[in-house]
Amino acid sequence: MLRKHSRALIIALLFLIVVIPSWGGIYDDYIQLILFYIGINVIMATSLNLINGYMGEFSCGHAGFMAVGAYVTSVITVILFAGHPNLGPARLSPQWSVFVFPIALVAGGIAAAVAGLLVAIPSFRTRGDYLAIITLAVNYIVKSAIENMEIIGGPRGFVGMGKVVNGMQQVLNIPWVLIWTFIGALATIFLIRNFVSSTRGKSVIAIREDEIAAELMSVDTRRTKVVAFMLSSGLAGIAGGLFAHGPGGYINPGTFTILKSTEAMVMVYMGGMGSITGSIMSAIIFTILLELLRPLKVFKWVVIPLLLILLMLFRPEGLMGNRELTDIFPRLRALFPPSDVGLPPQESREVLEYAPVSD
Repeated sequence: MLRKHSRALIIALLFLIVVIPSWGGIYDDYIQLILFYIGINVIMATSLNLINGYMGEFSCGHAGFMAVGAYVTSVITVILFAGHPNLGPARLSPQWSVFVFPIALVAGGIAAAVAGLLVAIPSFRTRGDYLAIITLAVNYIVKSAIENMEIIGGPRGFVGMGKVVNGMQQVLNIPWVLIWTFIGALATIFLIRNFVSSTRGKSVIAIREDEIAAELMSVDTRRTKVVAFMLSSGLAGIAGGLFAHGPGGYINPGTFTILKSTEAMVMVYMGGMGSITGSIMSAIIFTILLELLRPLKVFKWVVIPLLLILLMLFRPEGLMGNRELTDIFPRLRALFPPSDVGLPPQESREVLEYAPVSD
């Protein structure tokens, strides 16, 4: 499996390590900000697509898991490298943050994955609109819980992550958070792509088509839902940890509201349900569109829903539908070989019908 994807990974890593630092424009703060938000949105849209697209559920509280990852990662890094009035002085030199930061990100992702059980377990008995209400409730539960924790700032927010980032830049003056964001985006795409092509991923798609039929075909739907929700929530938590260490080094519970969850849903439906390529494209387009409409201030949230309505009217399947870029340009399969397990390459994206097996 790793050999199969080695060529694509080498190209991505070369672009990340060689091209990005050598591009002079990357050191412009505004360009860094745009690229940073694109990376965050790619992680959010791709991870939510696993639930709303591949599994066919309706989750609208993704920002809650993003908040869990943001605060857990921030608390770990600030305690260790920055210090906080309520949490005590720093335990380690800020330069050590270069090595510990990815570990803190993973810890935030694990905490968000555990929080995902708040949605995974109720999903055993609910679907559709009822599950959407549960995910929305979880979003507000997380937000309200953070607002009532004075030790981490409560509704005023949490600060100190800027010192952590400065400590990393003292070791080597490069955009560390931006690089980790792109690594996180690449890892998210790789994980989701391989998961949906695995045996467990096929079970996720079976649940989308018909959960009762999937159970009759011996699919462990409960375990599949738990794995899918925890993976999706954990990746959202990693996005939150990266977001917290972005420009400003400050997070506030008011950031992780239903509006932030709605942004992730818009990107999923704009790109196409069950399309990783669509999620990536929509994340890029949506981020740039937000910046272009920034002069409109609050009125941009009138224009963006209007554009979404037009998209749903004239292309309800989204930009890509359930297809990938390799389906439109087959020659790209030489660089990005299909990852379907147990299927020949020429049939990797075809819908195979069950046929009776003759002796």
